[in-house]
Amino acid sequence: MLIHVINGPNLNLLGQREPDIYGSETLVTIERQCQEIATQAGHEVTFRQSNHEGQIVDWVQESIGRVDAIVINAGAYTHTSVAIHDALRAYDGRIVELHISNPHARESFRHNSYVSSTAHAVVVGLGVSGYALVMAQLCSESAN
Repeated sequence: MLIHVINGPNLNLLGQREPDIYGSETLVTIERQCQEIATQAGHEVTFRQSNHEGQIVDWVQESIGRVDAIVINAGAYTHTSVAIHDALRAYDGRIVELHISNPHARESFRHNSYVSSTAHAVVVGLGVSGYALVMAQLCSESAN
């Protein structure tokens, strides 16, 4: 199985930005954990981050017909991007929306997600451990 983990704007600042909300782990550490889980299960994972909406759309489109699952933390684009929504609707594999914090417990503008309606599952508020949990779940699903 091939899994793409796509991270949106400002997630490159994990470990520095608002550690009281996002924790002290870096995106590099999270990537290593995901790689380890996928490798142990005999799967492949690519891990990407961009601050640019169009780049995220391109990555989703490139996944069509080629990638089994997308795990997407679209960051602030979750609440604003119809373009990412539309690209995900065209994607033909499994989609998991992931957020480190619980957007529903934060500012009201974060309560709407353009990603959720395209996702097979939504994981929020588990901190950075959400990435490892989603990776383990996807790997175990493919074994069944």
